[in-house]
Amino acid sequence: MSKNDRFRLSLSIPQKLQELGVSMPAVLRQAGLPIHLLDQERVWLDTRELFAFHSAIDRVSERPAIGLLVGSEERLERYSPIAIAALYSRTFHEAMQRISRYKRLTGPQEIRLLEKSQEIEVEFAWLLADCQEPDHLVDMCMSWLVTIGRRGIGRRIHPIRLELKRSVQQREHYDEFYGCPVRFDGSANKVTFSLEDVRKPFLTYNLDLLELIAPQLEADLKELKASGTLDSQVKAIVKRFLAGQKPRLEEVAFEMRLSSRTLQRRLLAEGRNFHGLVEEARQEMARHYLLESSLELSETAYLLGFDDPNSFIRAFHRWEGVSPGEWRSARVG
Repeated sequence: MSKNDRFRLSLSIPQKLQELGVSMPAVLRQAGLPIHLLDQERVWLDTRELFAFHSAIDRVSERPAIGLLVGSEERLERYSPIAIAALYSRTFHEAMQRISRYKRLTGPQEIRLLEKSQEIEVEFAWLLADCQEPDHLVDMCMSWLVTIGRRGIGRRIHPIRLELKRSVQQREHYDEFYGCPVRFDGSANKVTFSLEDVRKPFLTYNLDLLELIAPQLEADLKELKASGTLDSQVKAIVKRFLAGQKPRLEEVAFEMRLSSRTLQRRLLAEGRNFHGLVEEARQEMARHYLLESSLELSETAYLLGFDDPNSFIRAFHRWEGVSPGEWRSARVG
């Protein structure tokens, strides 16, 4: 497994947890991870291990909604380069765009921004997940974003609303931290801000320091894209083209600045074929969409390029051995 498929765990997270009284050996044991994992200078986890780690924190900790406390760390020395670049941005909106651009450097995840009317929705997505994200991880990421906005603007801004997939629990902690309506049992984990708030200037804006940090992040991003395996590059393009159609080899080759024959030859040299990669991309996206319970089966089939829901159901049963409904119930239930 390449580093493109793994997450780098920030060691500031276990530092903060220990300050909050959480036993890291207990967390690692609960997660089924090596007891000396955090002794390494750099810690890499795949999606399953990352989810196990954050699920274990919720089980071991005696503090309710502890993810809000971890994510709202304000000590600058514990900020990652991505967080610092965001903080030195001109506005909260620009900070969100930087976070969305660079977050892929930390692992196979995306931060999706959707502007509509006078609002902007922000959703964190874990690209290789085949089950629902742990509550602690979601809380940490959401509160981290809100904290950057509040620190940059210099006052306690409030989102318009917060939507969480989980059932109702500890509502008072979310009401207090976010100061906005909170909807549980939602279709996604997302936080929505007013465009008026996110366009406010950051008091922390610092062009000189930003020009020191941003070039290295851009270089890291370029290196990450270059280091991606051929099959991962093909699947990434296929996923962009999927909605309403089945991508063709010629379209993907054009995007990669290759001839169809060259792409086919390179795939064969690696023991892969284009049809198989399209199927893998569809399967990975199917898992993601099925966890978004607001999507109807017909909508999911369309987004995956199937002609009708029955074709999708047959394909999914071939991939997973169960129907889409059974697979989703076992994980979202």
